[in-house]
Order: sequence, then C-alpha cells, then structure tokens
Amino acid sequence: MMRKIEAILFDKDGTLMDFQSSWGPWGAAMIARRCGADRQKQVALAEALGIDLAAKRFLPQSAVIAGTPDEVVTLLQPFFPTNSAADITGWLEPDAENFAPVPVPGVMECCAELRAQGLGMAIVTNDFEAAARDHLTQMGLGALFDVVIGYDSGYGGKPAPGPCLGAAERLGVAPEACVMVGDSLHDLEAARRAGMIPVAVLTGVAQASELADHAAVVLDSVADLPAWLFDGNIGG
Repeated sequence: MMRKIEAILFDKDGTLMDFQSSWGPWGAAMIARRCGADRQKQVALAEALGIDLAAKRFLPQSAVIAGTPDEVVTLLQPFFPTNSAADITGWLEPDAENFAPVPVPGVMECCAELRAQGLGMAIVTNDFEAAARDHLTQMGLGALFDVVIGYDSGYGGKPAPGPCLGAAERLGVAPEACVMVGDSLHDLEAARRAGMIPVAVLTGVAQASELADHAAVVLDSVADLPAWLFDGNIGG
C-alpha cells in the first residue's frame, strides 16, 4: 500500500489513553456516587453499563466503550427516571479532581515524531470535545494536535464517517491522505466509510481477531505507528 499520507487522525479512549486504567475506576466511583448504599441498584447499573465493580474494569461487551454520550444517557435514564437527560449528561463530564487520564506508553514520543515529520494531527472521539481537549492537556499532548473533533462538534459520532471527514476538512487534507487510528470497530468503520486508511491498535478491549479483517494493519499500540508509517510499509 503506497499512498502519500498527510495527516493522522486518532481516537482518544483506548488509543491514546489507557481505557481501563482511566475510565474503569471512574465508572465504578460514579456508580457508587449515584446509587449510594443501594447495592442492588449498584449491581443492576453496573450490569447495564458493562462494568465489573470488583475489578473496576469495563467488560469487552460494554456499550459504553465506543458509545456516544447520548447512548450512555439512554442506558442510565431508566435507573434515574426523575433526572433529566441534561442532568445525566452532566454526570458524564468528569473534572480534573476526580478523573486522571492515563496515557498509553509511548504516546508522547509517537505524537512528537509524527508532528516533527510535518503530518497534520487530529483527534476524532465520541467523547465531548471539551472533555477531549482537557484530557489531552492533562496528558501533556494538547499542543501536538491541530484539530479536536468530539461527538458534539457538529459532525455526529462514529461509526458514521462525518467526524473523520470533518477532521480532514479542518486540516485541509483529502480524506484519502489520512490514516485513522483506533481501538474499536467503530473507529475502523468510520475510517473505511470516510475513504481513509484504517489502523487498529490493541490498547483498548478488542482483540486482534476482531479487528484484523477491518484494518490495514493491527499494531500493539500507537508506539508502533511511526515505524509502520516510515519504514517502507506505507507511503510517507
């Protein structure tokens, strides 16, 4: 596959950020906070969200992993019928005091090298745009990205191609000149539908066997991305 690459688009959770280490403890704490001492409600809510409360980890089948905020609100709403969707949406926006994003090892080096090569850099996430910007800043990555597209940025959510196409438009590059890197089928489907090169990483919860048929390559993590891009596997 020889193609001139001008920009790299990244998913955030599970791609740049260790999903389980970052969101697992937060999810368990959110359930405890909202359910109080009602253990039965805690267990039911954890089951609906796909969280192992004891391990403080999301299960592979959790709809939260690649879901949009609206989809998560839909899961939560039946448990809190007296709260509005806006109330519940607010619960999904963690602040720096109760959420600490954990970067995947090698992320800073990867992003710095891609930036040094003159590639455009964007985030395409199903999280809120403001939250994504906060998380990048917390991880020390904010200055490395030209564009941040969230679920609420006006392009919709993955797996639809709109967010990827929006990022390419803002970067000023053609979709076919972009690589989209992600850890889920949502990411890879969005890339394919946008006409981009889909690259899978194994730092989320999906296995290589689930992703391989949908990606140009499956990498252990984004730390392996520069070598794949610049060592003759793809046009640079």
